[in-house]
Formats: sequence, structure tokens, C-alpha cells
Amino acid sequence: MKYRSIAIDGPSGAGKSTLAKRLAQELGFLYVDTGAIYRTVGVAVHRQGIDPADGTAVAALLPELGITMGYGEDGLQHMFLDGEDVTTAIRENEISAYASKAAAIPAVREFLLEMQRRLSREHDVIMDGRDIGTVVLPQADLKIFLTAAPEARAQRRYRELLARGQQADFVHVLAEVIERDRRDMERETAPLRQAEDAVVADTTALDLEGSLQLLLGLIREHLHV
Repeated sequence: MKYRSIAIDGPSGAGKSTLAKRLAQELGFLYVDTGAIYRTVGVAVHRQGIDPADGTAVAALLPELGITMGYGEDGLQHMFLDGEDVTTAIRENEISAYASKAAAIPAVREFLLEMQRRLSREHDVIMDGRDIGTVVLPQADLKIFLTAAPEARAQRRYRELLARGQQADFVHVLAEVIERDRRDMERETAPLRQAEDAVVADTTALDLEGSLQLLLGLIREHLHV
């Protein structure tokens, strides 16, 4: 049986995870949040007190990590680190920088690559990240590059942090978004870039439902689902 795969790439805060979850539920696909997998590595690095930019130290930690994924009855992905459900812990604001820096380390990407590809061989998947269409699933049936202006993405992130009860400053959040973009685009290993055959979806002026309908339209047009 030939399973179908949809790759959604784009910068931080573009809404990839939120929209991919909704799309997976709508279409009956398996949702794979690759960012959550890297964030789980970030949690491990943080807890060990390791500098996430120290490639040698991070690489030495990898063989000891027990990273697994599970899915609840609602189909949502849960991340486990050595048997502990860290689904909430990986969303803490400070983990973002750890995950981004660790993801730039070649050994980390190689460590997690096969886990992601195996899922696409066993299920219809929607997978989101920064190098899905270019590196992880270069043969994906549909590639979408989801983007929005930095200010719009920072505003979404700011509201998300406040909703979780975390303190946040919009100017600081915007600066973090811009810096994250720079790191992701300039890193040597699997930099953020649009695949040549990707369809661009800009959601700057759209709310969640509008963005969802835009992506559903693209998927139905290209995959006839």
C-alpha cells in the first residue's frame, strides 16, 4: 500500500503544528510534530546542564536518550523522555532556544531522521518542521511552505505564552522570532528553506480558520482527498 505524505515547512510561529494537527484530524492522517521531537532533545540537554551549542557534548548524550512517541485517543502526539511524558515540558519558552541550537548539530539530525522516515512508510502522514520537504521527506506527495510576517508570528507566540500563564513581553518575543529565523536559515545543517516544488501559503492576514481552509484547499487540489 502506498501511503501519502504531506510536508509542511516554515519559520517559527507560522502555525505549522496547530494547523497540521487540525488537518490530520480532518483528513484522517497521522500527525508528526518533528519540532516536538527536537524539543525533547532540548529538554534532555537542558536538564543535563549541557551547552546546546556544544556539539560534542550533545552528541555524547544521544545514545543514552530514550525518546519515544505515543498518540492519545484524540490522535494527538505525546513525547516521552526515558518513559516520562514531557509533552508539557517541551513547550516551556526556554526550551525553544535549546531545541533550535541542538537541531543544528548534524549528529542530532541523523539520530532522529530514521524515526521520522519510518512513520511515513507506515502511515498517511502530515509532518511539519523546517527541513521536511528538503531533507526528511524529499519525495512527499505535497510540500507546503507555511509562512507569515515576523510581527504576526510574534503576536501569536505572545498570546500563546500569556494564555499559558507565562510572563511575556512582545518586543522580546519579536526579537526572539527574528533571531530564531536567522539561526534556522543560516545554520550549516539542514537550514530552513523553501523546497523548489513547495506551494507557498502566507497566513499573515488570516486567522486560524482562514488558514485551515487555505491549506485544506491546497491539499484537496493536489491530492484529491
